[in-house]
Amino acid sequence: MNSKVASEERVDLGRYDERFYAIVGRGDENVRYFSKVFDVRIVPRGTELIVKGEDDKVRKFVSFLKAVMLRLERERLTAKEVRDYAKDFLEKAEGHEDIPEEEEEIILITHRRKAISPKTETQKRYVRAIKDNDVVFGVGPAGTGKTYLAMATALSHLKEQKISKIILTRPAVEAGEKLGFLPGTIAEKVDPYLRPLYDALYDMVDYDKAMYMLERNIIEIAPLAFMRGRTLNDAFIILDEAQNATKEQMKMFLTRIGFGSKVVVTGDITQIDLPKKEHSGLVEALRVLEGVPGIEFVWFSQDDVVRHPIVARIIEAYEVHERDRDKAKEEETQEDVAQEEG
Repeated sequence: MNSKVASEERVDLGRYDERFYAIVGRGDENVRYFSKVFDVRIVPRGTELIVKGEDDKVRKFVSFLKAVMLRLERERLTAKEVRDYAKDFLEKAEGHEDIPEEEEEIILITHRRKAISPKTETQKRYVRAIKDNDVVFGVGPAGTGKTYLAMATALSHLKEQKISKIILTRPAVEAGEKLGFLPGTIAEKVDPYLRPLYDALYDMVDYDKAMYMLERNIIEIAPLAFMRGRTLNDAFIILDEAQNATKEQMKMFLTRIGFGSKVVVTGDITQIDLPKKEHSGLVEALRVLEGVPGIEFVWFSQDDVVRHPIVARIIEAYEVHERDRDKAKEEETQEDVAQEEG
């Protein structure tokens, strides 16, 4: 890549608090210092810093910003200590084309100043896969961060203006007669199925800003059935609970992808809630799309569970139970065959 190519990045520091002022300094003194030592142009705009300059220099400064924001989550620093950290950061980067990987792990700083970053090797591979591919399948048990990390990456892409909207969708498994018994409009009927996506959104973005983006359709949350007939351009699209999409729904969804869009499909093939006569579209897609360029599959296990430690133990206990049950059924079948032959 040509380092002389002009580049622009935006980094949101979150809100006006002591950590914000530790970074920008009194009267923006740190901003002027960073501009000089990193050789970039920095334009403060609200809580955002707009960084312009040669591509490699912009990337280096953005990596520093993310690293210092992560450090400020753990300890208090003065404006001078942040400048000293910048000097150490540059000295460590001296002679290296790329900033060390650990400095680039942070995906998003939430409105509560919480740094979202991958915790396990699989999660790191998942985040890299999303950055490098048009379509990514994240498959594995609950609590492994599949949807949460995809949501954080989508919001990061939106902040950096790489996309113009985010679309979050889920199958409404109970759609049909049972749904009709619920009160309210169709939107109110399907809301319970989409609630986990709202929960993840509100965890990362303050309520007022989230409502603004939802009202302006910058973020759209809709049942999978609502995707039919659309072409989704310049969007980051997340299909959650994909194991409950039928084969027809999965094909319909994947053929909605338009120019400039990125798709993440998440699901757990051990938790299929479809009627027995229906086959999971996720299971079929894993077979059909293997080896297709631009599509990557990332498999999670209970080792990647990042919820309360008890969740990993619960998942493991259920897996042991299911293995024992399957083994007992197999032995019972063999005994029946032996009796018939006898």
